[in-house]
Amino acid sequence: MNTSFKKIISGVAAVAILAMNVAHAAPSVIGTGSVTGSGAFDESITWDGAFPGSASGSVDGIQITATVAPILTMAISAASLSLGTLSATTATASLNIEVGTNANNGVIVTAQSTNGGLKSSTASGVINSDSTDNVVESYKFVSTLGTTDSGVPTGFVAGGTLNSEITNNTAQIIYSTNKPEPIDGSNDVTFNVTASVTTLTPAASDYSDTLTFTVTGSF
Repeated sequence: MNTSFKKIISGVAAVAILAMNVAHAAPSVIGTGSVTGSGAFDESITWDGAFPGSASGSVDGIQITATVAPILTMAISAASLSLGTLSATTATASLNIEVGTNANNGVIVTAQSTNGGLKSSTASGVINSDSTDNVVESYKFVSTLGTTDSGVPTGFVAGGTLNSEITNNTAQIIYSTNKPEPIDGSNDVTFNVTASVTTLTPAASDYSDTLTFTVTGSF
């Protein structure tokens, strides 16, 4: 065999080897996508077997968490209410309440009488509609809704208007909502206490009651 023919055969063999090197190999796993210290997230990274080619793998289920702290405020416009000198004509004293909260299911505001009426330390009986003392007067809690705050969530509903004679210390709902609401300077509810007496109501200068307002958020 002459030298030229041997060189030709050698060149053909080299081309064949090169062709084999660039041919597609079967796809194969070349690594792992994982979360450090947790085998539960391990997923294979697979090469497509080509040059040029690509390899890919995914790790899913990575969680993002966060917390929003609860907010609940109640601003009452006055520390006392004066009904003045009572008579058969109904007297009224008022205050305003504004609530702000991010409670998901809104709030309930209640008003609670300590005495169940206006009570004197010197005179007998209590000024209310209870007739057990044989004197029927009037002592009422009345609430009216104010202007809805601006920027409340869609579907926001406020309720809880009250017009009730008070004869005990049961808490009365004067305001309620179903969603969060901001404090924007608008009064959410106006609370009124009213009273009237008869000529049989014993005279005294110290008739009083103490009120407790409670706001409860449903987060």
